[in-house]
Amino acid sequence: MSRSGEVEPKSRSDLIELAMKYFKKMGYKIRQKKAVIEGFSGIIRKFDLIVQKGRKEQGVWVRDWKRTIGVNVIINLDKASDDVGLSNPIIIGEKFSDHAKAYANRRKIMLLTKRRILRSLR
Repeated sequence: MSRSGEVEPKSRSDLIELAMKYFKKMGYKIRQKKAVIEGFSGIIRKFDLIVQKGRKEQGVWVRDWKRTIGVNVIINLDKASDDVGLSNPIIIGEKFSDHAKAYANRRKIMLLTKRRILRSLR
């Protein structure tokens, strides 16, 4: 348990389960878990989740790292999503660099923190 009294996820799979609860609460449908899709480029792309809200399907990466997620990871997610025809990808992590936030803002990529998910599920 963290100092704020929130239950901390113990592993990446726990964080994926929390993310699924969060998306369901926010009105998304969980389309696929551990999706492996061949992109238009012929490269195999992997997503932790594929979620859908309305007609829009979005790829989700979960990065349960202790370190800050940099812009290179956000760019890779953006490229992977674009390659398989998914719009507005989502990434879940502990914290994000300023460059990652700026790029995500320009490209309409949702950055979700564990803290935000835990707060919304109270």
